[in-house]
Amino acid sequence: MNYDPQVKNRLKRIEGQLRGIIRMMEENQDCKEVITQMSAVRSALDRSIGVIVSSNLVECVTEAAKKGESTDELIKEAVNLLVKSR
Repeated sequence: MNYDPQVKNRLKRIEGQLRGIIRMMEENQDCKEVITQMSAVRSALDRSIGVIVSSNLVECVTEAAKKGESTDELIKEAVNLLVKSR
């Protein structure tokens, strides 16, 4: 699968957020602020997972449709990936 450059950029931003959280912890900042930032990272990761799964699903369904194959299992697998990520 080819990953969209926008998804890679999202992950780089998340990486930066994580570095910021570590810096906040090293500076002994308030735990509420640290937790707020950690929640933002978790949300950003969840959204990134959704984007990757949906892009992959579209790609796989399109390919299966071209071959005349059933897409039921692909859809189930995508849903399972999303459920597992939570």
